[in-house]
Amino acid sequence: MLKKINLKALWTHWAVMAVDCLIIIISLILAYQLRFNFNVPLSEQPLIFRAVISLFTVRFICFLLFRTYAGMIQYTSSEDAQRIFLSISLGTATLGIFNFVVIQFQENYLVPFSILLIDYFISMFLLAAYRIAVKTIYEEVVKSKKPKVAVIIYGADNNGIITKRTLEQDRKKNYDVVAFIDNNPSMQTKNLEGVKVLNIDRDLDKLLATGEADMLIISDTTVRQTIKNKVIDACLKYDVKVLSVPQASKWINGELSVNQIRQVRIEDLLEREPIKLDKEIIEAQTRGKRILVTGAAGSIGQEIVRQLAQYNPALLICFDQAESPLHELDLELQHDFPKLKFEIVLGDIRVEERLDKVFRLLKPELVYHAAAYKHVPLMENNPSESVLTNVLGTKNCADLAVKSGVEVFVLVSTDKAVNPTNVMGASKRIAEIYVQSLNRKLFSEHGEKATHFITTRFGNVLGSNGSVIPRFRQQIEAGGPITVTDAEITRFFMTIPEACQLVLEAGAMGKGGEIFIFDMGEPVKIIDLAKKMIQLSGLQLDKDIKIEISGLRPGEKLYEELLANAENTIPTHHPKILIAKVREYEFDEACKEVEILISLFDKQNNNAIVSKMKQIVPEYISNNSVYEELDLKLEEK
Repeated sequence: MLKKINLKALWTHWAVMAVDCLIIIISLILAYQLRFNFNVPLSEQPLIFRAVISLFTVRFICFLLFRTYAGMIQYTSSEDAQRIFLSISLGTATLGIFNFVVIQFQENYLVPFSILLIDYFISMFLLAAYRIAVKTIYEEVVKSKKPKVAVIIYGADNNGIITKRTLEQDRKKNYDVVAFIDNNPSMQTKNLEGVKVLNIDRDLDKLLATGEADMLIISDTTVRQTIKNKVIDACLKYDVKVLSVPQASKWINGELSVNQIRQVRIEDLLEREPIKLDKEIIEAQTRGKRILVTGAAGSIGQEIVRQLAQYNPALLICFDQAESPLHELDLELQHDFPKLKFEIVLGDIRVEERLDKVFRLLKPELVYHAAAYKHVPLMENNPSESVLTNVLGTKNCADLAVKSGVEVFVLVSTDKAVNPTNVMGASKRIAEIYVQSLNRKLFSEHGEKATHFITTRFGNVLGSNGSVIPRFRQQIEAGGPITVTDAEITRFFMTIPEACQLVLEAGAMGKGGEIFIFDMGEPVKIIDLAKKMIQLSGLQLDKDIKIEISGLRPGEKLYEELLANAENTIPTHHPKILIAKVREYEFDEACKEVEILISLFDKQNNNAIVSKMKQIVPEYISNNSVYEELDLKLEEK
């Protein structure tokens, strides 16, 4: 079956060929004129026709050979320039060889060498120049038909210049960089590639207030978080879209493209200045050790695994019951850490026999216990499962750690364990009590040789599974509404890498028995978070998307705490890590109460389970929950 002929493409190709042929004729005539200072002798004039025929024939064949006509002139690229160079060079070399052959039989060359050399440079220049001219005119005409997108670039540095050039090369939109913004005094009042550099404090607000800017791109990847927040807040104030450039290490093939410049996310606003870690003490504890991470497939567990992998442990044991996420972690570690020795173990911390095999065969020396049920409303409806995983699971891991002679056991806890108002928080507090009292007993019996049990507490982490930010993002993509449980509800936030870095450092600095709490910064109103997410999405509150107050969920409280009322703290060498002073429990009493609580699972009586939890944790007062009636009964007693 014959292929359908594309007449338009065929016509375009022959039109390009015709122009190229005209140019080589003009180039040769111009070469003669330049050679003889625009006064060609009469003796040379009869030879011009022969030279034109010879040159035209050779150039035409070379054009066909290298398909110089095939490219679309309006999209001329370096590949087209290469084709022209090769075809002109080959043609000139061919004619030079013919000259040596012809001179053997007659007095005159086909094309004199001086003319051939001058023609080489003229034709090369004209063929390339007309293509560039057509491309430039085409782009200007096309861009003139598209509305201009006025852009401000934050960062008057090399990244800023690269960002500007990347925008200008984009064919889909007509970007116009109107200003650079920078806080570097040495750059102010200067121009970069014809664009003025303005001061962030003096000029940014005024520039945004004019309404001339459509978007601002943060190209400086080293900008301090306080300045970044200042820039973003100013843009949100005037409904200016904010985007950011990724780290140069993440550019595709070392080059920035418009597609890589992404919208600023709410996570960018909540980030804080990078944490300064004492990597030496972390490395001293972890390098060459066999390390077990439970809950390794969860958001926190995965990040702990990634960070531990950088310290070259002898063996990294990734334990979880979630099959698919564990499989994904397996593939990630194979790709990102090809030299790392690790084991992927599918199992449940509630099954002691499975855990016992892991401890016996793989002999971990350090344990990071991140496995837990964490969703407050779900645990409020399923208290027996909360106890089985968060209490029994922790007890199993802790007891086997002691039996196996583990050096350090780090329990990843939560701010919801402080003055708990829900089952989940209370179950984590009971887990804290068990490991802390166990540590106290072991140290009284064996001293420093005993397993060191350390607890770490922190609040919500950005982007974790089931957290509020991914939920809000889904609701925005669906067109809303965004549901906020209460207009006054606040939460502490921390990035996953930041939280896990502090977990590793706390684990390395701990002597045993401490409950480390992290500096979570200032609490954030969830409704303000929702409003900013709407703005960052380029939408308007109430016009494009609404916020609805859905009411507090079972067990939820308005304000999270990192310390209980009766607690105080002592500082450590790290400004973001404090040690909480909490009430201590005798192990025998705590163990007895925990075992009674676990035994209640078999009866599946939620009220009996929660009542026992309240007995173990007296500060556990239910909020917005069916278990509030249990608190009333305790008061009556």
